[in-house]
Amino acid sequence: MHNPWAGRGLRRRQCLQLLLGSAAGMALSGCSDPVPALRVGSIVFPTYEYAFLARELGFIDAEHVRLVEYAATTNALSALAAGQIEAAQLTLDEVITARAAGIGLSVVLVLDVSAGSDAVYARHPMTLAELAGKRVALEEGATGALLLDGLLRAARLSVDQIRKVPSTLALSGGVFKRDEADVVVTAEPWASQIEREGGFRLFDSRQIPDRIIDVLAVRTASIDSYGPAIRELVAGIVKARRLHLTEPAGVAEKMSSRLQLQASQVEQAFAGLKIPTLPEIRSMLEPDGQIVVAAQALQEVMLASDLLSRKLPKTALVDALVDARFLPIGDGV
Repeated sequence: MHNPWAGRGLRRRQCLQLLLGSAAGMALSGCSDPVPALRVGSIVFPTYEYAFLARELGFIDAEHVRLVEYAATTNALSALAAGQIEAAQLTLDEVITARAAGIGLSVVLVLDVSAGSDAVYARHPMTLAELAGKRVALEEGATGALLLDGLLRAARLSVDQIRKVPSTLALSGGVFKRDEADVVVTAEPWASQIEREGGFRLFDSRQIPDRIIDVLAVRTASIDSYGPAIRELVAGIVKARRLHLTEPAGVAEKMSSRLQLQASQVEQAFAGLKIPTLPEIRSMLEPDGQIVVAAQALQEVMLASDLLSRKLPKTALVDALVDARFLPIGDGV
């Protein structure tokens, strides 16, 4: 005799098996919510664009890494302090500034060493001695202050012998064009724009070698939670850099819009940057490598320039400052 409940009972058993299977799958995956995307703060800057190129080309997944754009790195530092992002593309002196403020950051990748990319332009040809009394526009961050400190030391002037004009890197081109300052402290890609407007290069980072180093830094406390995303981001940036070496024209086309340059001008924006190879980066991120050595030297410069209010103990300055475990394996560029 046909049992009208047989089908329903079978379906019930099947549903129960499915539910049990789902539960087992959840158990295997840890029964936890997915890790949210790693949020990475960035301004517009030539080597910072490798991350955006990696995203565009699918080298990094937007569900794993979210790039957050800011007008100034001071905004990125504020976002780090507020817990709104977990990582940022910064200069090493900005990492030190963050550590001095109690924001633990670890450098996981070196992007470049500035060798002319950061520069000071005057509206008209002038000597360093003529800098006294001039209006100097700069971003009130550590990097701008480092460049200004080098400039003033070369000119044998004190900061009270110039007139500071608050600005940002992103606004520097407009400040120069509108004659809102006599001298502008800037960086690429705005440096190239100012030069095309007739700016006179008065000073640049070649005169303060190994002082301005761009890095990818992650909140030390977030590293264990975001390990896979950090590894994916670092690998994506390295892959984008390799592509730039092999297909510069194609990469220039893709970068030109965000850099606000013509494709033919993009390579000039990279000209003042020393971009280390992967083996060099690995060496720089050694516990006693260039990043740690540079941080100790930078602290002295920053103290002398009143960029730090106090000398940091070793635990605050260099402990966990570098973390090379996310670098791709191999010795490629």
